[in-house]
Amino acid sequence: MNFTYNPNQIAYYHSDHNLLAEVTFPDVDENTVNIDHTFVDNSLRGQGVAGKLMEALAIHLRSEKKKAVLTCSYAISWFEKHPEYQDIIVEPLQNK
Repeated sequence: MNFTYNPNQIAYYHSDHNLLAEVTFPDVDENTVNIDHTFVDNSLRGQGVAGKLMEALAIHLRSEKKKAVLTCSYAISWFEKHPEYQDIIVEPLQNK
């Protein structure tokens, strides 16, 4: 899956340039972003696209040495299931 990396957004577009999936992460400050929104079009649901977006974002943030605040419910759930990326979270999630 070829994602498009834009400032504060990682997206997946259909060949006709329609947005099919995205995760947005506006800057909080120069070292921190807020993962605030995840969207996947109905045509792609159930295929793991949101998880692939989140993993791409985690790798991207780690490479830029940035941290994240999580306000998107999907992001919170995803990071709870992926402790290998806890190092990029401002306040690490507690295992439940």
